[in-house]
Amino acid sequence: MKRHDRLMALLIALQQGPVNAGAIADKLEVSKRTILRDMQSLSEIGVPIYAVSGPGGGFRLMEGFRLPPLQFDAGEALAVLFALSAVAKMADTPFREARWTAMDKLRAALPEQTLRQVEPALERVEIQVPQRSVKAPHLAALMENAAQSRWLRVLYRSERRKRWLDLLPRKIYAAHGFWYCEAYSTAHGEERTFRADRFEKVETLPDAPNDRTSPGVRPARGGKEGRTERIVAKLTYRGALLAEQDEHVGECVRQTGDDEWEIDFDCPASEWEWAVKWFFGMGTDAEVIEPERLRRELYEKASEMRRKYRPNEDAENS
Repeated sequence: MKRHDRLMALLIALQQGPVNAGAIADKLEVSKRTILRDMQSLSEIGVPIYAVSGPGGGFRLMEGFRLPPLQFDAGEALAVLFALSAVAKMADTPFREARWTAMDKLRAALPEQTLRQVEPALERVEIQVPQRSVKAPHLAALMENAAQSRWLRVLYRSERRKRWLDLLPRKIYAAHGFWYCEAYSTAHGEERTFRADRFEKVETLPDAPNDRTSPGVRPARGGKEGRTERIVAKLTYRGALLAEQDEHVGECVRQTGDDEWEIDFDCPASEWEWAVKWFFGMGTDAEVIEPERLRRELYEKASEMRRKYRPNEDAENS
């Protein structure tokens, strides 16, 4: 760490409370003697620092002293505004008005010269977030309970049914314009991913459910747990773009020629049904090379779809 950055870090730490020279030296990975010299340097430039001996002592700032607003360089300002503009594109967010007021405050605090450097880049660089009309009214509660590792009883609406679940939320994240909650589910006996906008009720449980399996331990599924099957498929340009958006296998896409792409990954036995549906949904933008079992199941699904939409011969002849 450069000396300038280290002095700024010391000032920020001092504003938060007493600073122990040994502890801050370990944190900044320098010697205690270096920290003592830095404290002396801060004092020489007019920062009112004094030392308190004994337990709970350390270096302190004189009462009432405050740092001026942080000065961002162009790169730092671009990074913060870029992140805030991406959050602002979400249809729903727990940050609500804060995302806009934070951007306004940052723009107001930046020097005009820095803004002139940042604004052109912001106009040409962006994170694509699909427009979604769904709302996630319990998003803030999910975030708070995930941070506190609290068990929840939720009313969740899936594609097929609605039911109560006992969940231990692990992580909240945004992807493809939706908010998701990764949580351990007692009903499933494993961690699952749930769409945040499909939570209709969220209740905090005072204690962990009695009938739960230990989080993180997945029960065996007929001896299949741990087995995988290699899947290889050719992709069109559009198929490659679609596959890259998938959070699980997106990194497995590679370009093999000027207009050729391939996806190659090991599919867990427990995710086989997902793989069949996923490749079927890709349509002609993917061609499975192996395994033969997957090709056969896709053929059967395509045949079923063809039978369902077979033209009515009587209607055509009339």
